[in-house]
Amino acid sequence: MKKLFCIILGLAFSMALCFDLCFAEDDEKSKEFCTATVLAEASTGTIICSENADVKMSQGSLCKLMTILLTAEEIDDGKLLIDEKLTASANANSQQGAVIWLMQGENISVDELLKAVIIGNANDASVVLAEHIAGSEEEFVNMMNARAFELGMRNTVYKSCVGADVSGQYSTAEDTMILAAELLKHDFLQKYFTTWIDNVRSGQTELVNENRLVRTYDGITGMKAGRSLESGFSLVLTAKREQSSFISVVMGCEDKDERFNMGKSLMATGFSSYKVTTPAFSDEFLRPVKVRGGKQSSVMLKAESLTELVVPKSSGEMSTAVLIPEYIDAPVKKGQVAGRVGFYNGDTLLYETNLVACEDIEKNDFAYSIRKILYIIYK
Repeated sequence: MKKLFCIILGLAFSMALCFDLCFAEDDEKSKEFCTATVLAEASTGTIICSENADVKMSQGSLCKLMTILLTAEEIDDGKLLIDEKLTASANANSQQGAVIWLMQGENISVDELLKAVIIGNANDASVVLAEHIAGSEEEFVNMMNARAFELGMRNTVYKSCVGADVSGQYSTAEDTMILAAELLKHDFLQKYFTTWIDNVRSGQTELVNENRLVRTYDGITGMKAGRSLESGFSLVLTAKREQSSFISVVMGCEDKDERFNMGKSLMATGFSSYKVTTPAFSDEFLRPVKVRGGKQSSVMLKAESLTELVVPKSSGEMSTAVLIPEYIDAPVKKGQVAGRVGFYNGDTLLYETNLVACEDIEKNDFAYSIRKILYIIYK
């Protein structure tokens, strides 16, 4: 009887445990994520379409993109050499999650560390880079936040260089796009971002890129797929075809396939429907403007700035609207605003800029007037 009671009690305990595990699993599956997306043209940073782009959310391992950027900037500035050997600390050795199993005191090159972080998402490799660049992981995180502020990433806070789910750490899809655009300026990173499989530590550790699109996506130039319990599945995808280059960001997906499908869909919109063009003047708009009371009778104007614009491929030729006064009064300073020009696609204003004077024009004084009159009389 006692034996039967123990069996029944054991079965009840097992059923309760099974129920709890199933409940926990269902709870995790039912966790709702706020999906955020951005599609932007890479060279100009122009956002073409977005959803929840400014919602603050956990970025998970996409946090490592800032770690990579700071490392790339150290390399480009000559402060860090790609073949330089760095030493793993006890802190690096203690990292959990994705690691390449670095031992305390082990030496490893910056090249292999970049491979490990970009391809293998390695936390210990991230810490080695952070500690070498800033002296400590804490100081490196301060550098991450300072650089984010410089880039205009106003809705981003870093508290880790590895992308752990830390309270108070967040970013947005739009800020992540800004970070991706900055990373694209470092051409040498592309070989890492587009590698599918590699190894480090004399072949002891194999690296497999979670961004499976590096194998198949036409024109891919990077960047990174990420995940964490708090962030869900995420993807930053960059690609270039002919003269067009786009960035798509997907954050907060519930499964790993959704992020890839959404990223490719965004890219398809960019490549199929948008182009980059630079506005230009017709010569008739660049005629001299009269200068009243000046030592010269007129001054040429030029556009203060002309920037590349992202427009629909279906749009026709841009029209130009120019506002120039009949005259301007002397003195005129080089760079002085004297008019305005706007570029339109139909009724939509795409871009406008100032028209400025190309040179200085001094004011006509009495002595100059007398000399001019005498010159005309005795010419």
